[in-house]
Amino acid sequence: QVHLVESGGGLVQAGGSLRLSCAASGGTLTTYAMAWFRQAPGKEREFVAAITWGRGSTVYANSLKGRFTISKDNAKSLVYLQMNSLEPDDTAVYYCSGGATSSRVTVPETFTSWGQGTQVTVSS
Repeated sequence: QVHLVESGGGLVQAGGSLRLSCAASGGTLTTYAMAWFRQAPGKEREFVAAITWGRGSTVYANSLKGRFTISKDNAKSLVYLQMNSLEPDDTAVYYCSGGATSSRVTVPETFTSWGQGTQVTVSS
């Protein structure tokens, strides 16, 4: 079974940037798409961005478009999330997901593989 491991989280001031990485290991990554979700305390897990593994087509949450960029490196089985102009409301645990079973990439139920999450904290 493929394991996903996120890295790159941390504490940053508002207006700063972070780049998250997600590494897949333990097998061949077979998925329609990879995605990032996030979950803040007391809130449901929400979609951030997704990228199709083949063509590299991207989808973003409307509220994050223009600040966040998802990218991938198929050869290294890596997915990235570049986050710019971070705001305190971006504070959350960010999860990488894979093993997409359909093209409904904005819902968590589509994905069968999840990382353990990486904490992003944005101070004001």
